[in-house]
Amino acid sequence: MALISPSRRLRRTPFSDGVEAAGVKAFTVYNHMLLPTMFRSVEEDYHHLKEAVQVWDVSCERQVELRGPDAARLVQLLTPRDLRSMLPGQCYYIPIVDETGGMLNDPVAVKLAEDRWWISIADSDLLYWIKGLAYGYRLDVLVDEPDVSPLAIQGPKSDDLMARVFGDQVRDIRFFRFMPLDFQGRTLVVARSGYSKQGGFEIYVEGSDIGMDLWNALMEAGRDLDVHAGCPNLIERIESGLLSYGNDMTDDNTPHECGLGKFCNTQTAIGCIGRDALLRVASEGPVKQIRALEIGGGPVPGCDRWWPIKAGSKTVGRVSSAAWSPDFNTNVAIGMVRMTHWDAGTELIVEAPDGLRPVTVHETFWN
Repeated sequence: MALISPSRRLRRTPFSDGVEAAGVKAFTVYNHMLLPTMFRSVEEDYHHLKEAVQVWDVSCERQVELRGPDAARLVQLLTPRDLRSMLPGQCYYIPIVDETGGMLNDPVAVKLAEDRWWISIADSDLLYWIKGLAYGYRLDVLVDEPDVSPLAIQGPKSDDLMARVFGDQVRDIRFFRFMPLDFQGRTLVVARSGYSKQGGFEIYVEGSDIGMDLWNALMEAGRDLDVHAGCPNLIERIESGLLSYGNDMTDDNTPHECGLGKFCNTQTAIGCIGRDALLRVASEGPVKQIRALEIGGGPVPGCDRWWPIKAGSKTVGRVSSAAWSPDFNTNVAIGMVRMTHWDAGTELIVEAPDGLRPVTVHETFWN
């Protein structure tokens, strides 16, 4: 088995000591940091996530901070989602596009104030794109990466665990809203959000020095709740239709192809740099789009590359993420399918690494 050689290019996180002590078994590289992908096994982690509560080191969701009078203008340049009605205290999921309408990232925007925003990014070097736009448009804004590391609390017992550490006011935080809360004299942004459909929070830990204090406090407070260290779970995210930038979509895809058209207000998001390109896409409609897929047969192997989807001898799509679902007793998958074959119930063939398998298009995802 190949190992990852440590170096300063792979940055440790404020929670790395806790992750290693918890017995992490696998990592991937994400935004130049190590992201845990498994603790006990993917299936054991999956069942536990749905039953209890987990603490996730997602420091790799780096923040791009925008500060200054032109901060709001710069954020609107990035996305076709109309942000004019967004208030401080809100979080918005925003597709970020280039001048052709291609997806560069799909982060969460956190509006701290009219002149201060965090962009909580997926895996790409978005900082440099944003810096380039700020410089090119001569905007009065400072763009940098602050010392902010998200820690996610996910699972059905998340509210109970968080209330023990931050007080019962966490129960009042609405979905995609945040509240500044105290931990050991430090004010932390706590949002009801996360990369699962099991419910939970993301704590934006500002200042690496208190990382392990918070980790240990959560672990101690959740002993009787069966709290475990965890991580984004492949099976659960596919069941839930949570897309992975770089896997399920790239800059070759528009938001409409990724099923994110509802986040594109191209008529009113006038400042967006990719608006003209997306107006054309919106009027014509996408010719391919992300779909929920079910793959027949026993458990599929790991999906480390795109698997062609065929209708006869013709390629009509690709599978980008796939896993065996214990709860649904089938292989669940995410894939991009051409409009000629994307209707629910369409039966096709996928060229998996272990041979040809039947694949069926679903109308919705499982969770």
